[in-house]
Amino acid sequence: MVFPVHPRTRKVIDQFGFQNILDLAPSVHCVSPLPYRDNLQLMSEAAVVLTDSGGMQEETTFLKVPCLTLRSNTERPVTVEMGTSRLVGNDPRKILAGLEDVMAGRWPKGKDIPLWDGRAAERIVKILCQ
Repeated sequence: MVFPVHPRTRKVIDQFGFQNILDLAPSVHCVSPLPYRDNLQLMSEAAVVLTDSGGMQEETTFLKVPCLTLRSNTERPVTVEMGTSRLVGNDPRKILAGLEDVMAGRWPKGKDIPLWDGRAAERIVKILCQ
């Protein structure tokens, strides 16, 4: 598992002494935050993404990669309704059930989201010209 650690998250890890727990998990590779393209590449090849980021919910939906959203609500409900995201909050049972569903192949493939076609700029220019 690759864990790009946000600076605020790093601060909490250090503040509460969680680094020693991470050190006991050799399969967890903590890395510095990644540039946008590198992060997209990492997500595109992932079996599953765990995040609390709404932007990553959108990106994984577009990439058709399963996403466990570590929140109880989202400002991007289309990613849950039509995409590949599932809200699991911080409930370990829901997170584990989501991981089990992904690994067992019981995850929705997601649908193409209307207007997520890369043509937003064309539509904006058309509206501005009208």
